Amino acid sequence: MTELTERLERGAQLETPGQAEPPSARAVSMWRIFFVGVILLFIVLLAVGLWKTIKDGQRAAGEAPELSFATFDGEEVVLRDLRGKGVVVNFWASWCAPCREEAALLEQTWRREKENGIVFLGLDYLDQEPAALAYLAEFDVTYPNGPDLRSRAARRYRIQGVPETFFISPEGKIVEIVVGPIAGQQEMDALLDRIRPP
Repeated sequence: MTELTERLERGAQLETPGQAEPPSARAVSMWRIFFVGVILLFIVLLAVGLWKTIKDGQRAAGEAPELSFATFDGEEVVLRDLRGKGVVVNFWASWCAPCREEAALLEQTWRREKENGIVFLGLDYLDQEPAALAYLAEFDVTYPNGPDLRSRAARRYRIQGVPETFFISPEGKIVEIVVGPIAGQQEMDALLDRIRPP
């Protein structure tokens, strides 16, 4: 009985709290703390990014950023020269499948509306000129289109991808932004009604 009691006491001494952990256990604990810290930092950065995205989602209000570009035909387009007209600015690319979905809609609406104070502009984003010209020919696009050299306009307008379409009032204010293809003629007409000149 005394031997058993002695063994139990010795075992209890080995497991006494407060004893120093072996160095390998301490290293594992430090790695765990580091790992948890990295995860918390990642979560904080993710939350900040999400907040900025939500904040940037408010882009649809306010003055349209400056916009000027040369079309593929060499014509100079300056947005401020179009004051008094409703302007539709569409960012697209030949490699973009959803852009193809709305290409015919944009062109047919432009042909219908060009005498009604509505201007359509296209900006080709991150594309090769031969592919862009082939795209314009394929869809028989006749409204002014040009390359967005060095993505200058895309950065100014803070686009999220292509297609992305901005509807700008005759006063030069962004009234609506459509990210992705425009669903159909009904949606297009409702958006145009918001930017029609008086």
